[in-house]
Amino acid sequence: MTTHPDPDDPYRDADARYLEREAELHAPFLEQAAARLRDLALYGDHTLARVDRILDLGGGPGVASCLLARYFPNAEVVAGAPSTALRVRTGVRARREGLGHRVRTHRDDLPADLGALGSADLVWAGDVVHHLGDQQAALDSLARVLRPGGVIAVVERGLSPRFLPRDIGIGRPGLQARLDAAHEDWFAELRATLPGTRAAVEDWPAMLARAGLVPTGSHSFLIDLPSPLDAAPREHLHAELTQRRALLAERLDAQDRATLDALLDTDADTGILWRPDAFYLAATTVHTARACTRR
Repeated sequence: MTTHPDPDDPYRDADARYLEREAELHAPFLEQAAARLRDLALYGDHTLARVDRILDLGGGPGVASCLLARYFPNAEVVAGAPSTALRVRTGVRARREGLGHRVRTHRDDLPADLGALGSADLVWAGDVVHHLGDQQAALDSLARVLRPGGVIAVVERGLSPRFLPRDIGIGRPGLQARLDAAHEDWFAELRATLPGTRAAVEDWPAMLARAGLVPTGSHSFLIDLPSPLDAAPREHLHAELTQRRALLAERLDAQDRATLDALLDTDADTGILWRPDAFYLAATTVHTARACTRR
């Protein structure tokens, strides 16, 4: 299939590949989360006889969509994304895994298109709500999408990845903590510019309850890849540090920028592609809630 670049596409193919590699790295967490959702939706209190329609919102490259399709074999999975590059990757993955007849893509522009997605028994909102200006209004809209007894899973925050010791032998110790602080400042400024942005205490179970849903718990999933890392996670970390170097350069001092340059050197033993002390440790939290059977 031949595709042509969309000038309005928020993601280039390289960005889509980055997100796909990250999702593949997080596949163990996604497997555990999908299994937990299956138990909650179908076996928890038996309010749903089956799951026929799933909305995967978050603009991902199809890793979560295909996992959800496997764990809910009766369901049609609609993967919503504003990006052509992401939708193409989702379609390719679904066909490769023999799921092309049940996983379909939908171009959406959130939050404007939330009301046009149709109803669903299960909604997976993977790292998407925090990109919407009015987070409570977004959850209110998603609550209206759920069919009676349906379940929503909101993936938001957890613990930022750690992949290097505090002291890596170059630059000042504590580089990752400073990168996290700079990124938090950047993200706070970004959120302030989102259309219709409203400040909210990000107590996700309370926000889901205010949306008229019944919170069913929060669960954190650990992703633990000890050193020495294989090539794939190292390549992802190189891409991650490349993004951070470009995004946060003006927020870092000269010494930290030099340290990042050393970590990004593909030929040096100080680089992330070769260091024996590189690892990957992160935690992702999923908050779930159920729609009442009578609405």
